[in-house]
Amino acid sequence: MNIEKELTNRLIAAFAPDRLEVVNESHKHAGHGGDDGSGESHFAVVIRAQAFAPMSRVARHRAVHAAIGDLNQRIHALALDISAP
Repeated sequence: MNIEKELTNRLIAAFAPDRLEVVNESHKHAGHGGDDGSGESHFAVVIRAQAFAPMSRVARHRAVHAAIGDLNQRIHALALDISAP
């Protein structure tokens, strides 16, 4: 399974978001540092879920990184826009 799909699946399973956008931005970074040539090194995520309501901004970021687990090792850059309804 590709990283984009796995990232999407893990975020859905962990947070049941009412909005989720996972965008592969690796093409914008081709040839730059962190580009491993896989075409799956840089991602932007917009996620909105009720689960984030009681969390601080830092706690939300920690929760997302915990949910994606070992993918953290395979992704060079992950831009996060996290909110609660």
